[in-house]
Amino acid sequence: MANNTADHPPGNSVAEVDHEGDFGCTTMQLRELMELRSGEAVNKIAECYGDVQGICRRLKTSPVEGLSGNPADLEKRHTAFGKNFIPPKKPKTFLQLVWEALQDVTLIILEVAAIISLGLSFYHPQGEGSDNCGQASGGVEDEGEAQAGWIEGAAILFSVIIVVLVTAFNDWSKEKQFRGLQSRIEQEQKFTVIRKGQVIQIPVAEIVVGDIAQIKYGDLLPADGILIQGNDLKIDESSLTGESDHVRKSLEKDPMLLSGTHVMEGSGRMVVSAVGLNSQTGIIFTLLGAGDEEKKVKKAKTQDGIALEIQPLKSEEGAESEEKEEKEEKEKKKVNVTKKEKSVLQGKLTRLAVQIGKAGLIMSAVTVIILILFFVIDTFGVQGREWTAECTPIYIQYFVKFFIIGVTVLVVAVPEGLPLAVTISLAYSVKKMMKDNNLVRHLDACETMGNATAICSDKTGTLTMNRMTVVQAFMGDTHYKSIPESEAINPETLELLVNSISINSAYTTKILPSEKEGGLPRHVGNKTECALLGLVLELKRDYQPIRDEVPEEKLYKVYTFNSSRKSMSTVLKNTSGPGFRMYSKGASEIVLRKCSHILDASGQSRVFKAKDRDEMVRKVIEPMACDGLRTICIAMREFTTEPDWDNEADILNNLTCICVVGIEDPVRPEVPEAISKCQRAGITVRMVTGDNINTARAIATKCGILQPGEDFLCLEGKDFNQQIRNDKGEVEQERLDKVWPKLRVLARSSPTDKHTLVKGIIDSTVGETRQVVAVTGDGTNDGPALKKADVGFAMGIAGTDVAKEASDIILTDDNFTSIVKAVMWGRNVYDSISKFLQFQLTVNVVAVIVAFTGACITQDSPLKAVQMLWVNLIMDTLASLALATEPPTEALLLRKPYGRNKPLISRTMMKNILGHAVYQLIITFTLLFAGEKIFNIDSGRNSPLHSPPSEHYTIIFNVFVMMQLFNEINARKIHGERNVFEGIYRNPIFCCVVLGTFALQIIIVQFGGKPFSCTALTIDQWLWCVFIGVGELLWGQFISAVPTHRLKFLKEAGHGIPKEDIPEEVLTEGADEIDHAEMEMRRGQILWFRGLNRIQTQIKVVNAFRSSLYEGLEKPESRSSIHNFMSHPEFVPLSEEEPRVPTIDEGCVEIEHLPSSSRNGGGGEPPDRSLHSHEFTV
Repeated sequence: MANNTADHPPGNSVAEVDHEGDFGCTTMQLRELMELRSGEAVNKIAECYGDVQGICRRLKTSPVEGLSGNPADLEKRHTAFGKNFIPPKKPKTFLQLVWEALQDVTLIILEVAAIISLGLSFYHPQGEGSDNCGQASGGVEDEGEAQAGWIEGAAILFSVIIVVLVTAFNDWSKEKQFRGLQSRIEQEQKFTVIRKGQVIQIPVAEIVVGDIAQIKYGDLLPADGILIQGNDLKIDESSLTGESDHVRKSLEKDPMLLSGTHVMEGSGRMVVSAVGLNSQTGIIFTLLGAGDEEKKVKKAKTQDGIALEIQPLKSEEGAESEEKEEKEEKEKKKVNVTKKEKSVLQGKLTRLAVQIGKAGLIMSAVTVIILILFFVIDTFGVQGREWTAECTPIYIQYFVKFFIIGVTVLVVAVPEGLPLAVTISLAYSVKKMMKDNNLVRHLDACETMGNATAICSDKTGTLTMNRMTVVQAFMGDTHYKSIPESEAINPETLELLVNSISINSAYTTKILPSEKEGGLPRHVGNKTECALLGLVLELKRDYQPIRDEVPEEKLYKVYTFNSSRKSMSTVLKNTSGPGFRMYSKGASEIVLRKCSHILDASGQSRVFKAKDRDEMVRKVIEPMACDGLRTICIAMREFTTEPDWDNEADILNNLTCICVVGIEDPVRPEVPEAISKCQRAGITVRMVTGDNINTARAIATKCGILQPGEDFLCLEGKDFNQQIRNDKGEVEQERLDKVWPKLRVLARSSPTDKHTLVKGIIDSTVGETRQVVAVTGDGTNDGPALKKADVGFAMGIAGTDVAKEASDIILTDDNFTSIVKAVMWGRNVYDSISKFLQFQLTVNVVAVIVAFTGACITQDSPLKAVQMLWVNLIMDTLASLALATEPPTEALLLRKPYGRNKPLISRTMMKNILGHAVYQLIITFTLLFAGEKIFNIDSGRNSPLHSPPSEHYTIIFNVFVMMQLFNEINARKIHGERNVFEGIYRNPIFCCVVLGTFALQIIIVQFGGKPFSCTALTIDQWLWCVFIGVGELLWGQFISAVPTHRLKFLKEAGHGIPKEDIPEEVLTEGADEIDHAEMEMRRGQILWFRGLNRIQTQIKVVNAFRSSLYEGLEKPESRSSIHNFMSHPEFVPLSEEEPRVPTIDEGCVEIEHLPSSSRNGGGGEPPDRSLHSHEFTV
């Protein structure tokens, strides 16, 4: 290998403008080269550059020494070829988020009403004072309100602004947190390169084109490159191509290494040829819309993300066809009912909001009609006046005032505090969940988790620690159930064991000290080898001095581990005399067969016969396997003369067994407790793993997934497929329904099996309620299952970026207990919203009835519009703050999940709502019609038009607010508990809100004056008001004493959609994909209800809920590629997938735009394989 350092004078000619001219090839040339594979790439390199050395010369780098590291030279490379950094998409500005929040229909209606009332408050028609036009008895509005008319409109607008700002701020902070996490992850990544002949580690972002990078087992390649030298190199390219087979890389066959792929075997060096947006991963990210170079690449618009072709636009036709496709897609969207089902809570709130909206609309319409009729009959009938032109403006103004009273009733009826409660509750939970190691990417996932009925979990890393450790050993004729003291082992045997482990393992495998104080040591490299090195350290020895003494150059021959050998051997030349010594290790059943001797207790070798071996398998190896351990045999052999090293069969024979060890991946200590919590909470935990069935069963028993004496199934992937598929290889739901309820462990399973299981459980109709499924995943190939699940958890540490992208929640500590915390928070959100609903609906029922009857009987609402808004908006907003921030308690995990069909408002809550409403209505009407006698004050009823605010009506308003305040304390419990004060100090926000509202109420009553139609009250009157309010608490005790089951008339409200209500033709389409609340609306309902339908996610909670952080991923369709789980086309017929999978020709880019190479499948591969190589399965 020639050292080409002479070819590049360091940092030459920085001043030139066209930096690409400094190098022998351009970005585009390199990019085109990197798009080729295997034979084509080799030919192209030979044709254009001679060989890889030629590319190094053109890039002015030395394959041995690397770059000079001169800052000017590095800068020039940055300019010419770009930085190794994929810029994130620009975040939405705060104003954009505000604008999105304003799109909500209910908010728009409120804004319009507010603007109308503002306009009218400043409009005074002539003839206002004239008596000819008559006066409706008991004027609709007194002078105070006439002067302060603008307050009503302003108050509505003000409350809308608060709601919008809170939502926008929530979204903004959520995005900021997520970006912070991303950058934290990115900064930690480092990679090994050679500069000035020194091997150094640099952050991935600093790698430049022309760098010589060292690659080894377990690396995730940070940039594209071309292999310079490699030993037995195998790469897992599944993250780019979806092909699970490892690809062997070599200079002669396939030297192309791509960013984002994993090194699975071997080591080598590569010259970096493309970084950042020009690397293969960068091109894909650009397609996903994370980069901003959209114009350079063609995006294959597909309904299910079937394939994203990575080809630059070659023709104008392409652009036109894309526009056409986009238009079609938009039209399709309008027509298509089918979209992913809303979260459970959203669906229920939608229905409830529609029901409340209908009631409110009817009430407000009736109010307006009655007022108008009364006015018309009274003015033109009873008083016998005529409609004259000069009076028209006045009459119009009367009618508009009636309309405003109607809108006020509607405003009170519609719970606009609800979306705020949902937002606050979710945002509060998400913030707190960060501390519990849950990074929530989609807000609604947090609430859906509370309804989860099943969790399908991985084994390695989630239930176990992913830290292999040796826990048992058999040596010197003794089976040690735990690691023995080093003194207990014969010194010669110990010496052999330590040398064998230290030398016969990859030197890249190391155990490093922990980064954090008191943390566990870090395992680098092969986990099994780390376990053996850990054994050496436990025996109070060190492997590093031995490795220093025998560096890699001194190893005479190495037989690396591979799947056919299932063992690894290293040969050393004896230093003291002639001959060689070979150390071997491998799967015990393989290596023991090749052993003819074994070391006994005194360290002497004795003969080891077949019957001894069988006995050892029975007494040592099988018991270890049943404990969930992997067994590894460590052996050696001495050669006196040099044998023929290529004749493996002879060499790996006549070994002497040193010891057999059992390696465990221990269960995380907190997992069994967490799983028993899940089971108590009515959640079934299933383990889905690629491990063998014995180990899986053992681990499942340790975790408590399998309980002794239970009836359950443990299946391997292939048995599972036999049981659920028919003769044609199609999955049948009926067959699946027989298997999944009892299935607890699925071993040796593929990603396809995982997806099939999850889809089967979600679609199943067995049992009273439909299942809500959570799934954990870390690999790229878990993407489809994570997307399909109701809640997908990705691993923050072990997870690939693709898995994180497909998930709803990221577990930052990869720990199963964090999932249990997510369940607790989810249930808490659900309960918080129920608490708020209970409180809110009581206020609404009472306020609507009071406004309605008051307006009908006295021509004047006892609660004025502004007072209504204070009660409705301010108390709603504050109450949503108070009730939505209750911290969760362990008690939440003691009940079964609510499921999809359980109503939001249970019968107990309905009892509370109606019970408190009765108390409040009796009090309010007593005060309205007899208050003046009780308090011995002037009556406020039928007072003349321009009279100042009366004490009578002020007392009614004040008592009303006091009752709400104390009822807010009652609302803290929704399951009929007696002690409503329990844990009240754990929620300081609640205490502050209640006291704050009380203080504000005092200010409004004493100093509110005309704007609030209030007059100051005496201390006695205040005490009576508070006393009546406290009555709420006593009344609450009385209500909770009444058994709910006796009250047969109570109805529940806010159900999920029962299956029977869904029209047949819809069910066939894949019942879980249709938003039935939407369907209900399509049955000819007015735009109004479309607005109210959105109310539950008012404030655009919809967007907060859905918004994935990269917009390209926002549409659920664009994220899952069918290729991941279509690797067995005969197994997953298209009909099984979402109903809208486009046909191949509409989904994939037109074939003729592909380069010729990928049309003929270059290198004699079948054509579909080559298509694969251009896909990125997301």
